[in-house]
Amino acid sequence: MSRMQSDLNRFRDIVRGRVRDELRKHLGQQELFGKRGREIVSIPIPHLELPHFAHDFGGRGVGQGDGDGDGAKAGKDPGRHILEAEFTVEELAQLLGEALELPRIRPKGRDDLDSRNWRYTGISTTGPESLRHGRRSYRRALRRMIASGAYDPKRPSIVIERGDRRYRAPRPRHEPRANAVILYVMDVSGSMGAEQKELVRIETFWLDAWISRHYEGTRTVYIVHDAVAKEVDRDTFFRIRESGGTVISSAYELAIRILADRFPAEDWNLYMFHFSDGENYSRQDTEKCMQFLDKRLLPSLNLFGYGQVESYGTSGDFYEALDKHFQSEERVALSRIPDRDAIADSIKALLGRGR
Repeated sequence: MSRMQSDLNRFRDIVRGRVRDELRKHLGQQELFGKRGREIVSIPIPHLELPHFAHDFGGRGVGQGDGDGDGAKAGKDPGRHILEAEFTVEELAQLLGEALELPRIRPKGRDDLDSRNWRYTGISTTGPESLRHGRRSYRRALRRMIASGAYDPKRPSIVIERGDRRYRAPRPRHEPRANAVILYVMDVSGSMGAEQKELVRIETFWLDAWISRHYEGTRTVYIVHDAVAKEVDRDTFFRIRESGGTVISSAYELAIRILADRFPAEDWNLYMFHFSDGENYSRQDTEKCMQFLDKRLLPSLNLFGYGQVESYGTSGDFYEALDKHFQSEERVALSRIPDRDAIADSIKALLGRGR
């Protein structure tokens, strides 16, 4: 490896370590998501000196002397360098796990859709010469010559004819593949404002990144609810706002139907994350939600996570109801998200069980 390449790799390691050490600060930043889409993410790193050339003209550095013009004097202090480091989402997920000390997820189940791998384990009578199977071709020629009486043990010369040639051929091989489905559920009633939805958007980015890192493929389902629930696409999920009341059980009922119809638990690793300000229509509906979770959802889910996105003027008690009902259940993880500074602790609370 050249000296330049070695220095470059060392510098990249420094940048990576800096991002990991300061990742908690970056977790709540909105600016992470507007650079290059969902594949490449840019993170600004201030106070990091970049390698540069310094020219010395007669002992006076550039920018250190008094200016000759009528304008403002040239500054004497060095400029503050800001580096924008680019990472793939997979790299960020790894840094997230290191920064928050998250345990690796232990997948269950499998999905064999699109899991065929081709291996050259078959034999064919046709094929390119580069795939000719020498031993099989030799054995075929030997059997033919023995059967026809042309083989002389005293002069064991084997002539491989065209019909003797055998070639390696590909065969499909099904391999177990662990895939995951993430159901995101969000309260979009009037009490959930733009700031609360932004907290959810940021947190779901990191949840996606970490869970997807552990699976061959990940699918997402988005459910919104006020008094009724409906499935929507990602853009609608973060933009829609309703003015009705909140009946949380409507979302859980819809989630049960979607999982039963499209994602059987024996084939998928299932995750469900619900975000709300905690206000529900009635205690009776809250109890109905507990029963849905206990009897219908948790038996299928790897993990159910609830994040209470608190907003000014609300005092919902859904968090307390879940905590009381499922305090000893390993598949239930709860967090409070009052502001952006709480996102790191919320992610650790939701993903810290390695499920």
